[in-house]
Amino acid sequence: MSQPNLIILVLFYSRHGATRKLAELIAQGIESVSGCDARLRTVPAVSTVTEATAPEVPLDGAPYVELDDLAECAGIAVGSPTRFGNMAASMKYFWDGTSSQWLSGALAGKPACVFTSTGSLHGGQESTLLTMMVPLFHHGLMVLGLPYTNPELMTTASGGTPYGASHWAGLDGARPITDDEKRLAIAQGRRLAETAVKLATR
Repeated sequence: MSQPNLIILVLFYSRHGATRKLAELIAQGIESVSGCDARLRTVPAVSTVTEATAPEVPLDGAPYVELDDLAECAGIAVGSPTRFGNMAASMKYFWDGTSSQWLSGALAGKPACVFTSTGSLHGGQESTLLTMMVPLFHHGLMVLGLPYTNPELMTTASGGTPYGASHWAGLDGARPITDDEKRLAIAQGRRLAETAVKLATR
């Protein structure tokens, strides 16, 4: 009897669509690995008084994440646009509600990675990626970066860091993802899935 495919969660928040496109590329990389399925999920927007404001079901795109998604996944990729060099409040709000998973160690030992997009060229890609890692470390996740064996890290001028895939979307969010950024996002998804497979077969 064949084993079910590993579920790799791709959790993101996207305001103008750029981070969602990166999430889809990471999912493509995940699904290029035999035995792995990507599960795309998003988080609802929050208001200035930190209350969820979005409808109960998204109007389009990926469904909202549920805490069961964390328990069921064999690995997780987390993506958010930059907000003053940090993750968006919507993503932070979700992680602030995961105390039960932290207490139970539900995510401990699973591989993870992070990705982001920015409106300005020097809009805090690296600081956003680094600070997004902090709650993942607290959960005991094993955070993966992008090694320089990916040659695009040496040639891209707009996105892509050793801390995770990134994209310069422009102030209006209209700049297309470059070929280098695409390859790095796919490579990151593939690396995450390959690591999950290795950990599952120890």
